[in-house]
Amino acid sequence: MSGESGALRRAMRARDPGEEHRTATPLELLFDLTFVVAVAQAAAGLHHELAEGHLGSGLGGYVAVFFAIWWAWMNFTWFASAYDTDDALYRALTLLQMGGVLVLAAGVEDALTDYDFALVTIGYVVMRVALVCQWLRAAAEHPAGRSATLRYAAGVALVQAGWVGRLWLPDDLAMIGFAALVVAELAVPLWAEGRGRMTSWHPGHIAERYGLFTIIVLGEVILATLTGVRAVSSEHGFSAPVVLIAVGGLLLVFALWWLYFSGAGERLPSLRVALMWGYGHYLVFASIAAIGAGLEAALDVTEHHAHVSERAAALAVAVPVAVFLLVLLPLQRLAGAGAVVHHVLVGLGAAAVVALGFAAPEAGLGGAVLGMGLTAAVVVTLCIAAEHRSSTIPSGERPIR
Repeated sequence: MSGESGALRRAMRARDPGEEHRTATPLELLFDLTFVVAVAQAAAGLHHELAEGHLGSGLGGYVAVFFAIWWAWMNFTWFASAYDTDDALYRALTLLQMGGVLVLAAGVEDALTDYDFALVTIGYVVMRVALVCQWLRAAAEHPAGRSATLRYAAGVALVQAGWVGRLWLPDDLAMIGFAALVVAELAVPLWAEGRGRMTSWHPGHIAERYGLFTIIVLGEVILATLTGVRAVSSEHGFSAPVVLIAVGGLLLVFALWWLYFSGAGERLPSLRVALMWGYGHYLVFASIAAIGAGLEAALDVTEHHAHVSERAAALAVAVPVAVFLLVLLPLQRLAGAGAVVHHVLVGLGAAAVVALGFAAPEAGLGGAVLGMGLTAAVVVTLCIAAEHRSSTIPSGERPIR
């Protein structure tokens, strides 16, 4: 893109999807920082509900809130990949979206504890209005892409009106309305970009942005673990279970990071592949953030500050780890990249992690969590080694997986 960064006014034109050395901009990185707050609030709310023994309601609220966080981030990311002009108006509308994220984050606690989504919806409205303005600007200033951009603007606005209307639904219809609106949200890109109307998103830029958000949620796990360790050690000092949980949590973070970023960068050759890969990341991001909540709950249990059993606390860590492993496998196979191509190894690793969760009362909670971390590290080692062996076999002799 020509011109100086942050110019007062620049015509919005489609970015070149084949642009070399396309990387995340400083504005995108600043935008991501607001989502650090939102993700942290969602994870903290889930931790509180887990510690109080409200697994069902807490998980339901977490799934709903995290969808709003993830979908707002994803929409901004894909728009920026295609139409980032980085001029004053673009920056101002991005700032408005950042404000909406913070409003949404402020409403997370009410959403998780009381299922009151009013403030979350207000924050979501602010973000979506700003995004509609961006799409309308693209339609006005880039006639060649007008068909797709107008469809995006109309689709986002219509579904957002549905989210506002959902606030007045009776309680027994609220979850049905939520599910219907999620389906509508996911359908908008398919409708807008179908039949040759594809926007000019950059595959390498998209893959990098998803990688950066993965690092953000992994960082939240580290922060959550540190917060939990400080809380319990300030009252009773360090104990063996606390140390084992902290070490196990760090091993988990490092192993999951290694698995996600192993191998070559993702290849997104078509809109279908890119959307399936992008949509699947909801479970990747949500599961990682949930691990942090589970680790905090586990630390609470060691000091008898939680109303759940050791097994339930261990499973609150094990299940998200297993979800991450099982979801990452098809995503990396879909994109033709990464080391998670050995489904037997990954499946056995996920099963072992869950088994350790069930064995927590016998093995000790700290030992179970440490075992999960070690299991994940072993899965990484085996996958990398197996991928290395297969890559050294001549293509005519390579075994079929």
